[in-house]
Amino acid sequence: MMLHPSIPPRSRNSHPTAPAPNTRARWRSRVALLLALPFAVAQAQPSSCSSDGLEPPPMVLERFISADCAECWRDPATPSVDGRTWALDWVFSGAQGEDAPLSPVARPEANARAQAAGLRSGTAMPPRFDRFQSVLAAEFPQNPRRLRVAQGTAFGGYVGASIRYTPARDALAPLTAHLALIEIFPAGTEGSPVARALVRNVFTPTWSGRTAGPRPRWVRLDELRPLNIPEGAHPDRLRVFGWVEDARGRIIDAALSACTP
Repeated sequence: MMLHPSIPPRSRNSHPTAPAPNTRARWRSRVALLLALPFAVAQAQPSSCSSDGLEPPPMVLERFISADCAECWRDPATPSVDGRTWALDWVFSGAQGEDAPLSPVARPEANARAQAAGLRSGTAMPPRFDRFQSVLAAEFPQNPRRLRVAQGTAFGGYVGASIRYTPARDALAPLTAHLALIEIFPAGTEGSPVARALVRNVFTPTWSGRTAGPRPRWVRLDELRPLNIPEGAHPDRLRVFGWVEDARGRIIDAALSACTP
């Protein structure tokens, strides 16, 4: 089986997502511990990672690669980004299944994401390489910061992560929030011509956004979650990226954790 360099094969019995919790209280207790672990636990990792003080750019670029296409990772035509754009890299399952060269880093959510972006329909797979760009609302940079993400130190195969969002009064319901664990690859890593932010795990909380009843009101999203670190990921390169979409599927807010010593 051909594999992408330095990316180990995923165990057939491995589960990329966190196991189902018995109670919400146990989840919050576990995540609180992960978020509070001291810097001494992992000397190579920073002690604080959150989106505080980091303003998002007006655009988000999502790049999609088929797990069948090892050369797509090294494609010189891959679009790069500048300071006005954040990028997310998705690897979706290919026709070769677990025998595909990039299958160890493929995510089932990538297939659904490609379909939501209009890059695939039904069971048809998107091209071996494609892209989708979201332009945030023009008034977004002037709006107060409503979305915050944070992460703790990697420990025991998990990263404690949090996402908090306070909707604007005129937000177009329903809203959908996502929290992704991403791995940062500098340009040149594994032959990539561009820096990449590879999606390694995704959490989409169950959140109605508004209360029920004759006079519904917006409810703030506030979630803590331990995210499983897939085999082969480098903990010191992990960050969390959160975004919120409105009823039209537009990204209306985004946040990325930035780490400080």
